[in-house]
Amino acid sequence: GTIHLFRKSQRSLVGKLTHEFRLVAADRRSWKILLFGAINLICIGFLLMWCSSTNSIALTAYTYLTIFDLFSLVTCLISYWVMMKKPSPVYSFGFERFEVLAVFASTVLAQLGALFILKESVERFLEQPEIHTGRLLVGTFVALFFNLFTMLSIKNKPFAYVSEAASTSWLQEHVADLSRSICGIIPGLSSIFLPRMNPFVLIDIAGALALCITYMLIEINNYFAVDTASAIAIALMTFGTMYPMSVYSGKVLLQTTPPHVIGQLDKLLREVSTLDGVLEVRNEHFWTLGFGTLAGSVHVRIRRDANEQMVLAHVTNRLYTLVSTLTVQIFKDDWIRPTLSSVPIANNILNLSDHHIIPMPSLKAADNLNPVTSTPAKPSSPPPEFAFNTPGKNVSPVILLNTQTKPYGLGFNHGSAPYSSVLSQGLGIPGMGAAQGFRTGFANVPSRYGTNARGQPRP
Repeated sequence: GTIHLFRKSQRSLVGKLTHEFRLVAADRRSWKILLFGAINLICIGFLLMWCSSTNSIALTAYTYLTIFDLFSLVTCLISYWVMMKKPSPVYSFGFERFEVLAVFASTVLAQLGALFILKESVERFLEQPEIHTGRLLVGTFVALFFNLFTMLSIKNKPFAYVSEAASTSWLQEHVADLSRSICGIIPGLSSIFLPRMNPFVLIDIAGALALCITYMLIEINNYFAVDTASAIAIALMTFGTMYPMSVYSGKVLLQTTPPHVIGQLDKLLREVSTLDGVLEVRNEHFWTLGFGTLAGSVHVRIRRDANEQMVLAHVTNRLYTLVSTLTVQIFKDDWIRPTLSSVPIANNILNLSDHHIIPMPSLKAADNLNPVTSTPAKPSSPPPEFAFNTPGKNVSPVILLNTQTKPYGLGFNHGSAPYSSVLSQGLGIPGMGAAQGFRTGFANVPSRYGTNARGQPRP
């Protein structure tokens, strides 16, 4: 191969990540996210120390929500990075799927943390340790304040879209029922509680409320088991909130068509199929490229006399209202005209001077015979599919006789004989005797049937 003396060395994975991080950090919009990330790390450190000092697993479950906030900040940075990057030959559709992958990974990690809390809680039910409430309430309010401040201050585009597009969690449904009852009494609160609350804000408030109840019950009755119950409740709320988001982002990664746009796509495809010159729309495939971005490809078959550019412009104009990244392949109708050319026919078949026509008797006597089985057929039964005497069975056949003497071509000398000698051998349709004949166009077949080279009858 070619030797490159001054080839640039390949960057390692750490070097590539550092380069991309510098690219994101150069934008001033990301400075705010980086600041919140640094504060989040400090807050997580303090919360983990307080969880260890209080021996509270409920506070640990609530701290995992703060760790999830860190993942959401990383997702927001990836979203800024995606907006800076342009499509490349390797990633022809851009880098939007990276933020989808970040949302999916964040929600799945949050669910894994919830499962870990459930496992630890089951073990604590067998042997409940003592809970110290010295810093339990302080840690609760610090985590609640920072979570709400982060969610409301940072505009996280990917998570905002997923929280609206994904199906509602069981916590949102129960709170929505309660909100309708409250708004029925106080209508002014409908703008806050309806139509549905932000799932992240809702789980932060619900978790803080569970910790406050835990603090009061331990302080009053030393009921330490309520801490384990609160941890299970926070874990279940976390799992129920993150699961619909994981399902939605997973479907995006699997390149499925969103259910809410299937009806609109069918309507647009029907409109495209009625355009002038369009014969068929087939092989259509539409999928979600990123959050709010739909991609698709379609094949359009048009008439031979249609203008390809005009049809392409109309099809793109119709589908571009819904599909932002569209690939349309136009091809003309591929029907083929029937040709009259065939295999050349031998001259002795078409040379009328070498043949003469002999009228033959009608085949009406054999109408009741089955030419396939040679047995009488019922008059009411339809003729067989491959019957040779239908549909022109009432037409008298003719024999094309060649009077020239030609060898068979295999080294045997056969003499010329009229077809009457052939019929005298008893060859014909079974049951009709020697008076019946065949229609044939072969001239160089053996002139004697049933005899050997010396003219003796074969056994």
